Amino acid sequence: MPELTGDPKRHDLSYFKDSLTGSCLCGSITVTINDNELFTKPRGHLCHCANCRKTSGSVVSANLIMEEEKVDIKDRDGTMKIYEDKATNSGNPVYRYFCSVDGNPVMSKVDMLPGKAIIKMGMMPVIPKPEMESFAEHKHSWFNKPDDILSYKILRTGELMDE
Repeated sequence: MPELTGDPKRHDLSYFKDSLTGSCLCGSITVTINDNELFTKPRGHLCHCANCRKTSGSVVSANLIMEEEKVDIKDRDGTMKIYEDKATNSGNPVYRYFCSVDGNPVMSKVDMLPGKAIIKMGMMPVIPKPEMESFAEHKHSWFNKPDDILSYKILRTGELMDE
């Protein structure tokens, strides 16, 4: 296994052709995504909702919606906890999984996406190019989205932004 550095540009993407593994900051929780199309096309999404920004600690949350059977989560020290976020735009809860030692977000789940996990990509050494952004109406005016991605006003299945 090559040394994984903090610079994603130093990683040969062919190394991740079948899977991608990352961890929380303390290393207790590891997440492996088993998928051979992670870097063959845009896959991820950016979320600008206030709650995702808060949990990411940043201007946007980088996520990847993936079938649960393709995601392997190991919780070596039993540090993974769940926060039921009820302060959502829809009123439906978002179940936010995180490391209780270092606060690192791990994934989210929502009832409207059964069988799917929303993996928080900040823990990964490299992140697939996003295919879309949600809650684009809520993004900061100075945030420039990547080229060629769909911008949904709110939900990723709803109305698109006028560009």
